Amino acid sequence: MIPVTSFAGKTVAVFGLGGSGLASCHALKAGGAEVIAADDNSDNVTKAAQAGFVTADLRSVSWENFAALILTPGAPLTHPAPHWSVLLARQAGVEVIGDVELFCRERQRHAPQAPFVAITGTNGKSTTTALIAHLMKVAGYDTQMGGNIGTAILSLEPPRMGRVHVIEMSSYQIDLTPSLDPSVGILLNVSEDHIDRHGTLENYAAVKERLVAGVQPGGTSIVGVDDIFCRNIADRLDRAGKRVVRVSVKNPLPDGIYVEHETIVLASGAERSEVARLGGIGSLRGLHNAQNAACAAACTLAMGISTDVLQNGLRSFPGLAHRMEQVGRRGNVLFVNDSKGTNADAAAHALSSFTDIFWIAGGKPKAGGITSLTGYFPRIRKAYLIGEAALEFAGTLGEAVPHEISQTLDVAVANAARDAEASGLTDAVVLLSPACASFDQYRNFEIRGAAFRDLVTALPGVKPVVM
Repeated sequence: MIPVTSFAGKTVAVFGLGGSGLASCHALKAGGAEVIAADDNSDNVTKAAQAGFVTADLRSVSWENFAALILTPGAPLTHPAPHWSVLLARQAGVEVIGDVELFCRERQRHAPQAPFVAITGTNGKSTTTALIAHLMKVAGYDTQMGGNIGTAILSLEPPRMGRVHVIEMSSYQIDLTPSLDPSVGILLNVSEDHIDRHGTLENYAAVKERLVAGVQPGGTSIVGVDDIFCRNIADRLDRAGKRVVRVSVKNPLPDGIYVEHETIVLASGAERSEVARLGGIGSLRGLHNAQNAACAAACTLAMGISTDVLQNGLRSFPGLAHRMEQVGRRGNVLFVNDSKGTNADAAAHALSSFTDIFWIAGGKPKAGGITSLTGYFPRIRKAYLIGEAALEFAGTLGEAVPHEISQTLDVAVANAARDAEASGLTDAVVLLSPACASFDQYRNFEIRGAAFRDLVTALPGVKPVVM
């Protein structure tokens, strides 16, 4: 835990008592603050009270003595309308911040030069965060990974030299972190997302820009420049005097890092040098993972890690659970768990990474279904449809893709494994990439992915994939 000493002797309101909110309560209390905890969910309030915290309805207390409101990222700060607690804080002149801001203030107070890597982007940030954390461990760092990837940042060990914090940040978290100052900031990409919480795509992009614009003096801003928003952001950072490393997987760059023929290349003026090779690394298949790997490589180079260590770390990266996760192999058949592919755009990344696919898809459908995936249909040898979306997906596939309505995951796995083995294809892949939410049959994508993994490993002759 990271004790938050910056509010010692002061009273702080904490709204939102999920994992990060409760961790904030503990960290503030450990640092000497008095905490008043609140939530719209009565079960969360009960848990906080059982943990020994004073709880209250913030609508019925005086805000006169509050030094800050620590807000959960799940509560809107601006759009579609500020949460009621935000309005009360503003009326009282109380600052509204999040748990990453508390971390930044502690780092500034106690270890301002401790390495801190912050990662954001519309797509790929979890994989990039996990990959960088893996590379840092391979390089010998005491590595702390958290943030949006799942572990509350204040639950980690405190900043110090020799210890690196690798933190994934959503736009909601950036919005609540005015002092954000990583030593390395990474912006992977920007595309339309979370407009309901930011009002416009331009506002959303501006929030993302703050992460790389806030990099501390002497630090490095790494920006993927394969979209127009990020290209413009990189140019503005240049003009502001920041050290910027541009990254592309679509075009060679005159200066920066790019990927060409599965090789990560560093360009500096007329000079070109090979940084690492991605060929044959199953956990980093696909153009989207090439971008993740290239940005991670830029980070390691900025931190002085050798290319040999980088290459070894890339080869040993196991991948992120439930995202293009190689579960097992039987003969020529590879089983891949992409349970986190909960919409068509996410499933497209997986479908683009293989050529002979026995595709398990379905669940609770989302707007648009799989109509945007028609360009990948020639890669699909057969589809196995499950859950509420089965009939809708069958209609979209039509005669273009052989398919069956399996209804449940166990039937789909058994039939896909049988058909893939019988196909005689040398690189057959049984792929769970549902393009749907899990809520019709599973509580979340993790449980769905774990069920797939259990079903696959129970098949006779399946051997785990060793990275």
